[in-house]
Amino acid sequence: MMTETEVRVPRSLTAREKAAIVVRLVISEGADIPLEDLPEDLQEKLTQQMGQMGLVDRITLDAVAAEFADALEGIGLAFPHGLAGALSAMDGKIAPTTAARLRKEAGVRQIGNPWQRLRDLDAMELAEIAQAESTEVAAVLLSKIETAKAAELLSKLPGPLARKITFAVSQTGSVTPEAVERIGWSLAKQLDDKPISAFEDGPDKRVGAILNQSTAATREDVLEALDQEDAVFATSVRKEIFTFAHIPRRLSPRDVPAVIRQVDQADLVTAMAAATEGADADSKEFLLANMSTRMADNLRDEITEAGSIKQADGEDAMNRCITAIRQLETDGILDLIIEEED
Repeated sequence: MMTETEVRVPRSLTAREKAAIVVRLVISEGADIPLEDLPEDLQEKLTQQMGQMGLVDRITLDAVAAEFADALEGIGLAFPHGLAGALSAMDGKIAPTTAARLRKEAGVRQIGNPWQRLRDLDAMELAEIAQAESTEVAAVLLSKIETAKAAELLSKLPGPLARKITFAVSQTGSVTPEAVERIGWSLAKQLDDKPISAFEDGPDKRVGAILNQSTAATREDVLEALDQEDAVFATSVRKEIFTFAHIPRRLSPRDVPAVIRQVDQADLVTAMAAATEGADADSKEFLLANMSTRMADNLRDEITEAGSIKQADGEDAMNRCITAIRQLETDGILDLIIEEED
């Protein structure tokens, strides 16, 4: 039995032993530590050390915890470790071309979990990867992403290929964790090696945005030429085009009041006065039908007073109306309806 003169002191521990105690303590408290981000050799050493620790007395535990807390309080600022960590921290803050050049010059491999990078991709990007890889690799990819995104990925693939990959999933039971990790790094490396585009948007979206602001005659002439040169690209461009004539198909009736508030009154009157036939006239009636009766009556009176509108003035006003609607979409105030393919 310990007497009053005896004083219990903490055990003398190495830095590795202290690290094992801290990790075990934090895990026992239910915290999630991203140990997978550590280099593999450190993960291995830490695990081996935890297996050798046995029992740790309360005095030692308290001393290690206090030392760890003091160390944390003394930290003013922590920088990422190495160039790989710095590039990850600066992601989105420096030019993609600069980041790619630094990574290539230093031979830096992405750190962390490669599968998390792949899970962050959208379904179309994953579908492109799946089509470029073997069926077996695509099956592993399908198995490692979220169920909802996996289903969306399959919908982006040709039917026969989607069926082959789905069947191949049943053959992945014997795939080892090491193989899955190698596949993950291989696919992630393709993302690093992928050339960086000078444009954020695809060519179909860029052309569609230009044609949105063009006159109707120019727009139809260009689309007709695209149909002859590349029908698939022309179809993609048409999906990106949103003109005054598309309003009934793309705009929800409940969003009309927000549009009326956003669009300049003079532009709205001019656009509606110019919309005298065809789809443009349908758009005018759609807008009038989904606003208050009093406002609709006032607009009809102003449209009548405006009389005949020059085609160029009418198209300019319609384009400004569409620009205002696009701004509402960008601001998250409304969502345009996506037209499904036939």
